[in-house]
Amino acid sequence: MSVADRAPTVVRRPLAPVSARLLVSELRLVMGRRRNQAGLVVLAAVPILISIAVKTSVSQPGADAPNFFRSITDNGLFVALAALTIEIGLFLPLAVSVIAGDAVAGEANLGTLRYLLTVPVTRLRLLLVKLAAIAIGAFIATFTVAVVGILMGLALFGGGSMTLLSGTQIGFGEGLLRVALAAAYLACGLAALGAVGLFVSTLTEQPIAATIATVIFSSASFILDSIPQVGWLHPYLLTHHWLDFGDLFRAPIEWTNVLAGLYLAAAYVIVFFAAAWARFSGKDVTS
Repeated sequence: MSVADRAPTVVRRPLAPVSARLLVSELRLVMGRRRNQAGLVVLAAVPILISIAVKTSVSQPGADAPNFFRSITDNGLFVALAALTIEIGLFLPLAVSVIAGDAVAGEANLGTLRYLLTVPVTRLRLLLVKLAAIAIGAFIATFTVAVVGILMGLALFGGGSMTLLSGTQIGFGEGLLRVALAAAYLACGLAALGAVGLFVSTLTEQPIAATIATVIFSSASFILDSIPQVGWLHPYLLTHHWLDFGDLFRAPIEWTNVLAGLYLAAAYVIVFFAAAWARFSGKDVTS
């Protein structure tokens, strides 16, 4: 028997699309950054300020206030919805943009990207892990706002039955479930913004530049969505359906715009992740 015959057979296991160990390591890195922790504190402060302001206000929100604000004193769950409505314009997109901007550009800026690619992991798997971490970060940020809003609202205004925008009343449990659905829906939209930020992050080695570019993309989408003269463009803007989470608080739920928002978010993720992969796969990593 030859030496070759006696050599053990090496069985190669197929690589999983996303490594759980690498994902956990990435999440520890993301959540361990002081600026991200400070960002969560700022996000949590908004529902706290809203609930205290409404509670201590001499005059309660009037007829000209947004629907969610007018309903806060009737049910504390509306604090979470009011906070999400305010923060979806800037604070939440900024929080996700910071995470996405750091994904690749931050590694390159610190000089760790080259060493990260020396471990047995392909660039595609690395990008998938980065995208997964960004999406999880979007959910953490959104649910931080929602959970703090719910706790503050229940503590100051109580719970009970929820009166929907259509005037129908539902039980507390169903109302809580709808708030969770609204937060998850917005998190999906923010995850799509994170995919845009991931692509931008592959174009530069400056994480601040990638963050600013992603925030500008989000803000420009909001601005264009408010201009009637470019109405033909509105259905294709990432932020066009974000505020349609209000349709979850009608009886029955109006799924048309909500599903359209989810389909649009999925399309953005596919397109911009493909663009990020096309850029990153052939990128000469020197740092």
